[in-house]
Amino acid sequence: MHQRKVPMRKDIVSGDMFPKKDLIRVVKNKENEVTIDPTGKQNGRGAYVTIDTATAKKAQHEHSLDKAFGMKVDDAFYEELIAYVDHQQARRELFGDDHK
Repeated sequence: MHQRKVPMRKDIVSGDMFPKKDLIRVVKNKENEVTIDPTGKQNGRGAYVTIDTATAKKAQHEHSLDKAFGMKVDDAFYEELIAYVDHQQARRELFGDDHK
């Protein structure tokens, strides 16, 4: 049977490549609004962060999204990102990697 190619994306914090399903996409749209993209399909410039609370906190400390998008990202958004990553990480621990 033919094995499918796994789409890989780079984590902006560590610079390492991971399967797309192991990452969270953050999007900056034309109005310079930064949001979390749970579908992975929103229009705009995307950046990826791994589903790991420590990595999300490191992104906040290093202002990784500021560098990726070339603009100041609000600290409240980083807090929202950390909460979302923590929630997704807990879901993976409860249900395994097959559920979103």
